Amino acid sequence: MTAHQKILDVLDSIRPAIQADGGDVELVDYRADEGIVEVRLLGACESCPISMMTLKEGIERRIKSSVPSVVEVMAR
Repeated sequence: MTAHQKILDVLDSIRPAIQADGGDVELVDYRADEGIVEVRLLGACESCPISMMTLKEGIERRIKSSVPSVVEVMAR
C-alpha cells in the first residue's frame, strides 16, 4: 500500500468522529519528497477554536504513526 493510500485510510478512519461534530477533513496534497501532508478542514472545523489542536494532536499524530515518512500535517 502506498503512503498516499495510507494517509487516505487514516483520514477515512477518523472522518466519522469529525463529522459527528459537524466538520470534515479532506486531503489536499501529499508532498512525499518533503514529508508534508496538506489537509483542508471543512464545515464546523473551519471556525472551531480548537481545530488546530484537532489537526496536530489527532490527525497529524495518527498519520505520522501510520506513515513514518510524514514529518508534518498542515491545514490549507
